Amino acid sequence: MADVVLDKVVKKFGETEVVAGIDLTVRDREFCILVGPSGCGKTTTLRMIAGLEDVTAGDIRIAGETVTFKPPRDRDIAMVFQSYALYPHMTVRKNLAFALELRRVPKAEINKRISEVAEIIGLTPLLDRKPRQLSGGQRQRVAVGAALVRQSGVLLFDEPLSNLDAKLRVHMRVELKRLHQQIKSTMVYVTHDQVEAMTMGDRIVIMNAGKIIQVGSAMEVYERPATRFVAGFIGTPPMNFFEGEIRNGGIALGGDVQVALPRAVEAGRKVTLGVRPEHISLHAGKPHAAKVPSTVEVLEPLGNRTIVTARSPAGVLQIEAEANPGLKPGDAIELWFDMSRAHLFDQASECAL
Repeated sequence: MADVVLDKVVKKFGETEVVAGIDLTVRDREFCILVGPSGCGKTTTLRMIAGLEDVTAGDIRIAGETVTFKPPRDRDIAMVFQSYALYPHMTVRKNLAFALELRRVPKAEINKRISEVAEIIGLTPLLDRKPRQLSGGQRQRVAVGAALVRQSGVLLFDEPLSNLDAKLRVHMRVELKRLHQQIKSTMVYVTHDQVEAMTMGDRIVIMNAGKIIQVGSAMEVYERPATRFVAGFIGTPPMNFFEGEIRNGGIALGGDVQVALPRAVEAGRKVTLGVRPEHISLHAGKPHAAKVPSTVEVLEPLGNRTIVTARSPAGVLQIEAEANPGLKPGDAIELWFDMSRAHLFDQASECAL
């Protein structure tokens, strides 16, 4: 078992609290993603698991054993950093072997592990090259390989793909997910990219201001966001938000726009209506659709779809339309909100209703 448990973990730098008493259990062999905006505490949390940052308060356990005050070498972890952290004067083979040689692992065992890992992640033809002879994606694979050969119970990743170009990031996302399916190690992965989080993790841990806001699978946090923050952070393009008040069984939005609610909410309550771009249509048809007059401002063609930015009396919004919607800036249109898929948040607490 290589589960990781954080029990009321706090981290302060001086008087500044950057991790605010979080509780989290990463299950054995789980691929867990910590995601959130810059400064939310996700990397600090990862570094506390690794032992690279001291814990101000709380407890960290790996495989049932408290490691809160243990040095990194005694925690049965391996870490892949944002920078590749390779020795430029060493071959790929020597980079993979270096940590094992420091631990005085027998040479035959080192060669065996290197052969196995190189085969898994496609490094066999590159073992005699030096880092300067490799592409960015190949260097990242070497960094991952250096962690794998240690055969640690827990693998930690600190934004390992952020230095790669867009196409290579997509490729490496697939490679890392395939790798997890093969080796079945416990993985904790930090990223600020919600697309990485959605596509890679078994579960997503969404953080903000040093706190864990929601934990769940990609579809759970996408379809049932716990707060307005989660709703706006997860999803591309982001969710549209409109401030309003419950009146006459519906929501009164800006500009005298009134939309019906598919469920009852007490009258007079100040709410925020959230509607994802893919749940707004240019055409009527949904049984709970609400019509909102709008004007086209910007079109962003993306090949298989077009992102339309429009201005309505309730505010500016974005929708996902077909590839060629036949629109131009300035066109008057009617938008239809699928209210059966809409989200409601309390304005004061920002929690989902």
